[in-house]
Amino acid sequence: MIFPLGGIIIGALIGAIRAKKRGGTVMDILQWGTAFAVMLGIVGLFVLVFMQRAAVA
Repeated sequence: MIFPLGGIIIGALIGAIRAKKRGGTVMDILQWGTAFAVMLGIVGLFVLVFMQRAAVA
């Protein structure tokens, strides 16, 4: 499944857009993008695990 990868991509985009709207520098944009990518990647991983376990039961 592709939920973690989708979460990483969407999170990076959201974080970069938020930092750019707030007038951040390039380093700010990279940091916000990375932080949101990690957060949504973990959420996507939990969704993947939940779906896999629900399908087995």
